[in-house]
Order: sequence, then C-alpha cells, then structure tokens
Amino acid sequence: MNNPIALVVGARPNFMKAAPIAYLLKKENIPFVLIHTGQHYDRNMSDAFFKDLKINKIDYSLGVGSGTHSEQTGKIMMKLEPLFNKIYPSVVLVFGDVNSTVATALVTSKMLIPLAHIESGLRSFDRTMPEEINRIVTDALSDLLFIHSEDAKENLTREGINKKKIYFVGNIMIDSLILNLKKAEKIRAYEKFGLSPKKYCLLTLHRPSNVDNEKSLTNIFYALEYIKEKIPVIFPVHPRTKKMLSEFYFEKKFKWIEGDGKYIPISPLGYLNFLSLESNAKCVITDSGGIQEETTYLHIPCFTIRENTERPITLKIGTNILCGNSPDKIIREFDKLLEGTGKKGKIPPLWDGKTASRIISILKKGRYISEKSIS
Repeated sequence: MNNPIALVVGARPNFMKAAPIAYLLKKENIPFVLIHTGQHYDRNMSDAFFKDLKINKIDYSLGVGSGTHSEQTGKIMMKLEPLFNKIYPSVVLVFGDVNSTVATALVTSKMLIPLAHIESGLRSFDRTMPEEINRIVTDALSDLLFIHSEDAKENLTREGINKKKIYFVGNIMIDSLILNLKKAEKIRAYEKFGLSPKKYCLLTLHRPSNVDNEKSLTNIFYALEYIKEKIPVIFPVHPRTKKMLSEFYFEKKFKWIEGDGKYIPISPLGYLNFLSLESNAKCVITDSGGIQEETTYLHIPCFTIRENTERPITLKIGTNILCGNSPDKIIREFDKLLEGTGKKGKIPPLWDGKTASRIISILKKGRYISEKSIS
C-alpha cells in the first residue's frame, strides 16, 4: 500500500493537533499529504499558527472560506471528493469537531476510505452546539477512534461503537504543547504588554452562545470589571468577538474598554506567543475547549464560561471550573484563587507528549502504513 496518509485540517485547533503527527510522519519518511480546507482563513488564526508549528507542507488548500455551517460543510465535501479520487489516501486523519472534520467523515464514508478520528468520544450532551453534532456524526462514521480519556470510551460504547475500534492514546494537544513549551517560555510575550508572570489574567472568548448574545457578553464583562481592578486582564480578541463588541456598543457601555493599563485588548496571537502568555498567567478565563486541556497540563486555574464541557476530565482531575456566564460565579472562583483556596489539579493519564507516536504505531499495526511505503 503506497497511497499516502491524508491529514485534513481547517481551523486553528486542528493545526495544533496535526502538527505532532506530521512531524513524526516526516521524520519516518512515511508518505502523507496535508489538506487545509480554509475554514479559518484569517492570517493571524491560520498562517501564523502554521509558521509557529513549523507546518510548511500544505499540499492542498481548498480555500472554502466562511459561510453557514451547511454551506461550509457542503463546499468542503464538493472539493474533497475529486481530490480523494485523485490521491486515494490509505487512511484519512481528522481532528476535533469543526465543520472540516464532519465534512471529511461524510466524504470518506461514501468513498469507502478508512477514517481515523483523533479526539474521539468527547461529549457535551448539548445538541444545540454545532460541534456536538459534528462529534457524534464523525465518531459514527470512523473506522479508528483515538481517545484521550476513559470517559470518552464510555460515551462511544454507550452509542454502540465497537470497542475494537477504540484506542486510548492520550491527548494530542499536549504533544504540541510539550514540543513548543520551551520555545514559548523564551519569548516572554507578557513583557511586550508591561506584564509580569503570574500577575495577570488571560481571557479568550469566541463561542456564539457568549459573544452573539448581548446579555451573556455583558455578564462576562461585569465580572471582568471586578477582576481587572485586582490584576490586569489581557484579551486576544477573536475577529467574531471584535465584531460583536462593536455592534453592541461596548466601547460606550464599558468606558474602560478604551484602556487604562488594567484591561488590555490585543490582536489574535500565533501559537507560541499565546502559549507564552498562557503558561505564565495567574488564571485563564475562556470558552475554548482546547485551552481547558492546556491549562490542566500547565497547572493554571481555568474558569470556563460555559454551562457544560465536552472535556469533563479537566473538571474531575484538572484545574478547570465551569462558571457559565454568571458574574457572581466567576468572581467567587477568582476570589478563591487570590485567597489561595482555589482548585488544585493534576495531569490526566497519557497526557505525556507521546500520543502521536502511539497513533502511528496503531496505523502501522493495522497496515494503513506498509513497510514498503517507508523509505
């Protein structure tokens, strides 16, 4: 079998998950192609991440751009099918829960191409989240399901997935973090903003349920109004969030948005600069999934502004706390941190930087990679 492995990415979290796989495939001279759907196309959210992660081998760029969930999914499917007919990969690897992932799953299932889903089995049990639908559909269509925690296995078996398809390999996000942490530490990104280690809070917001809802966004900023008086809040502003802050006239509602040295809105960052800020933060406030995992590994307190999480391992074992968008809850947990009574966590099993190696070993055993293809 000399057909290449295909890695399909489309959004920023995918890049971090694909990088360790691509690195090892290249190191072992295993043929592969990297396909970028173009789901995220903002330079700071795409090109900068590829540069930081040293992914300089984009074989095919589909350039689908933005659109509704259905439009985006459809465009990806229409462009992937002829491409797969051309290269016919031995196996396709997809990551996470974005539209690029589910679109690829639908195409491979119709074409009878083996599909491996990295980060399988995560469930929020909230089907109002588009990502939840993407997870369920992708897992149902996958031939190999790579999980990062035991609760993911429970979710999959409950849904009728054959246990023989499920492999506990650890967390691929942590592979990227470990590979890049020393480089990130040398950057000292916080110094560019007049900050000191453990003397600031890092904020990220991008989910529609938070940023598209004026009441929810206002609640979050009421909490920030309190927090910024205790320690500075630095905020890499997602393009979607920036748009909604403007539409809701937050500049007028919160006068301090203009900047007083305590609230620091900045442009989106590349991976290394963000990791530098994250690893040195006193705490992180976020609605991101991946950041819940990174903060757990880094032992950084994480206040998640959501009512649920598809990563309960970060609640059970890690440093994560669900706060919803309640100002009182956010402030209460923040005060505990300052008082020294905040939540402590530990690193979950197999979050050790060796996940990519385990995945490639399984692909070899399943003969998705033949000895002849390694030259």
